[in-house]
Amino acid sequence: MPTLFVLFLTAFAAATILPLQSEALLTALIVHGQYSVATLVIVAGVGNTLGAVVNWWLGGQIERFRDRSWFPASTGQLERAQRWYQRWGKYSLLLAWLPIGGDALTVIAGVLREPLPMFLLLVGIGKLARYIVLAMVVTGFL
Repeated sequence: MPTLFVLFLTAFAAATILPLQSEALLTALIVHGQYSVATLVIVAGVGNTLGAVVNWWLGGQIERFRDRSWFPASTGQLERAQRWYQRWGKYSLLLAWLPIGGDALTVIAGVLREPLPMFLLLVGIGKLARYIVLAMVVTGFL
């Protein structure tokens, strides 16, 4: 499999509810030097942002399953999460890159029907900025 595709898939999967990280692969590829840093950052950023769309979609589907006995969150938990998102608003999606809570933000955005274009813009900015900072650290720019 081509290296850039593997990076894309890793970043994509890392943005979903799967317990993966893409930072180590991105770091290794930057150090290896086969591809430009800008290319690597863009591939990882796009993959990670599109992976977050999976969470957004899942959030939009939650209402169908909310009353099922196997559903992992109570109605109260969902309502608290919704109130939190409504309080902090869509701009909290700029923090979707955070390792703790970031995935939940993207799911709740789907539950609350955040329009996809705004979701993509805000999540994309945050996730791309994270990879830019990581690349700057790895290359010694920061």
